[in-house]
Amino acid sequence: MAPTTIAKLRESLIERKRVLITVKTYPLPSRTYDELVCTAGVLEDRSWIRIYPVPFRFLKNNQQYKKFQWIELDLVKNTNDFRPESYRPLNLDLSDAVSRGSISTHDNWRERKKYCCPEEKVYTSLDKLIDDAKNPEVMKPLATFRPKQILNFEVEADEREWKEEWQSLRNQTSLFEGVDWLDRHSPIRKLPYKFKYHFQDVNGREAHLMIEDWEIGALYWNCLQLSKGDEQAAIAKVRAKYYEEFVQKEKDLHLFLGTTMQWHKRSSNPFVIAGVFYPPADPQLDLFSAG
Repeated sequence: MAPTTIAKLRESLIERKRVLITVKTYPLPSRTYDELVCTAGVLEDRSWIRIYPVPFRFLKNNQQYKKFQWIELDLVKNTNDFRPESYRPLNLDLSDAVSRGSISTHDNWRERKKYCCPEEKVYTSLDKLIDDAKNPEVMKPLATFRPKQILNFEVEADEREWKEEWQSLRNQTSLFEGVDWLDRHSPIRKLPYKFKYHFQDVNGREAHLMIEDWEIGALYWNCLQLSKGDEQAAIAKVRAKYYEEFVQKEKDLHLFLGTTMQWHKRSSNPFVIAGVFYPPADPQLDLFSAG
């Protein structure tokens, strides 16, 4: 195939999309890109989209997007991922991305709720969500979910260091890049704990799902610093935020759920919590539900 034909074909696959960022997962080591973040958001028609890979911490400051920020960028379908909403940036450095403003929490998060949890798109049944995720004709690997009840916030000890294979790969890369590479690109710390919600859906089905949002990881490290290295005190502060504030205090908690590609077809429940959405509860809705 002639180079000009290839160039035209490649150009035809590029899609310029406007995305409202709603999810940034905690960075994970990568064999190819050193460290990656999975980003998700909604389009103007309120359909979900996943953007991966993104070497977020290595982007220039003006390219580092925030949650609930509109960005416009060139994307192509991620052919390494069978899930239909998965795309990858045309340019890994996001040099083509343009900020289109942010959505504030004004008026009880009204505008955010318009895009993130429109009533007709919010799931309340885990069985329905999982069926839709695995049905080839529907395929909903990303969704907003409203639990009937959060039963607990769970903390589980985890490995304290990244796998040796990733550490050795990083050392090899640093030698290739130069002596100051490791200082300029210090690895993100491995979280020594897993944080989970134990919740119940509208039909009484229970689930224990891990929260993989970057926010909870950053909160833990900030709380650890404030607690002068006392891990249990830091965990207590994280729990105060994610359970006592988000669950027990007048919040209308929704979960942004996403499947993992590895377990999408193999697990009975392939979802993790990619992010949490916690607008103030609507008192009018509470009046109706109370009866």
